[in-house]
Amino acid sequence: MSATARAMLFDLDGTLIDSMPHHQAAWREWHARRQLAVDAEAFFAATAGRSNAEIFADMFPGLSLAEYATLIDERETLYLDIAARKLGLIAGADAYAERARTAGWRLAVCTASTAPSMAFAYQRFGIDRWVDTTVSPADGLRGKPHPDVFLEGARRLGALPADCIVFEDAPLGIEAARRAGMRAVALTTTLPASAFSGFDNVIAIAADFTDPALMNMIPDLTPSFSKAAP
Repeated sequence: MSATARAMLFDLDGTLIDSMPHHQAAWREWHARRQLAVDAEAFFAATAGRSNAEIFADMFPGLSLAEYATLIDERETLYLDIAARKLGLIAGADAYAERARTAGWRLAVCTASTAPSMAFAYQRFGIDRWVDTTVSPADGLRGKPHPDVFLEGARRLGALPADCIVFEDAPLGIEAARRAGMRAVALTTTLPASAFSGFDNVIAIAADFTDPALMNMIPDLTPSFSKAAP
């Protein structure tokens, strides 16, 4: 496919689904079980957008693959127990995706989420019917702030980075988009707008997908993607 498609690349956690409070609760419980202190805000800033494997490798260097797998499974079980009771969509996400597809955009989810977490959200909300492809570290890619998942998403959709718009709720994700040469929309579902003030690739900041600025963006932004992002 020639690289002429228009593409929207969506983070999953905190962007399409309201999972970040549940992830944070799972991490707090994981630390509490080990009587480990954690600064939840600092931990989020340092880890949101990274894979569990990357996080645990930093926390506990030198463990075996089996030991890392045990840690990841325990942490995922904690999250899924909470998500089963509380997980919802970010307001307007489904309608926004439908409108974008109708307008001719190709859509991808580009996430650091694990396979069980993705499967749960996709089954609950039918997200697989919204998007053309899903990219994650399970594909052998590095997590954010590395640009890998966004560049691979663009490649699969046949789009140049300049023709992509990324939707993110975390600074590491916005930075990954910047490194990929992509413009980004920051959602304040998890952090305030001030958290994104230092990024020159942010073209809009919104509370959720019902924001009129985002609804108007689908046709209005199309011409601006004919040139490479700054």
